[in-house]
Amino acid sequence: MNIPILFEDGESLVIDKPAGLPLDQPRAGGRSLEDYLDDLRFGFQRQPLPVHRLDQDTSGCLLLARNPKAHKRFSAAFEARLVEKRYVAIVAGLLEADEGTIELSLSKISSAEKGWRMIPAKKGKPAITHWRKLMVAGGLTLVEFRPETGRTHQIRVHAASGLGVPLLGDPVYGTAGGAGRTMLHGAGLTVQRETKPAIVAVAPLPADFVALGFADA
Repeated sequence: MNIPILFEDGESLVIDKPAGLPLDQPRAGGRSLEDYLDDLRFGFQRQPLPVHRLDQDTSGCLLLARNPKAHKRFSAAFEARLVEKRYVAIVAGLLEADEGTIELSLSKISSAEKGWRMIPAKKGKPAITHWRKLMVAGGLTLVEFRPETGRTHQIRVHAASGLGVPLLGDPVYGTAGGAGRTMLHGAGLTVQRETKPAIVAVAPLPADFVALGFADA
């Protein structure tokens, strides 16, 4: 598998993670990002390690740290909300408004029938997402999401419960049909650093987004 490199320096890599590639080894077996970390050393002594997480279905910008000190600094930047994250997603319908902000606290629940998932809950953890409509094609809408917080499944729940329209292909918060995966893509990542220029990475729209009519977005 060819994993594109979007940014590289002595302490960091940003890769364009392919959709369908999990970060951790699946219980049922199969390939994961762990299988490619040795190839991503590029001559460095240590394997790079992911600083944050992307769902298996989600493609796009993933930051890897090349040493433990960098990993600690980058993790702290994510915790302090000093990282700008830009996602694009295809939602399964049309939106009346052009932009807005969703503030829905989230909580994790679990059941024997459906497994675990996140739900809006007043006593949950605060979650804020800014959104903007980019383009409409074939009854679908391409939306830009800029999350302020980094809660699990934040964009997926905020689309379904905040916008009232789930992400296309989302089997948990919407309907699995219409696409081969949950149509969410990490399009941009900016990480400020104290003594070095910022890490800036941009991931182009994947082929499955383009195939649905969003090539010009």
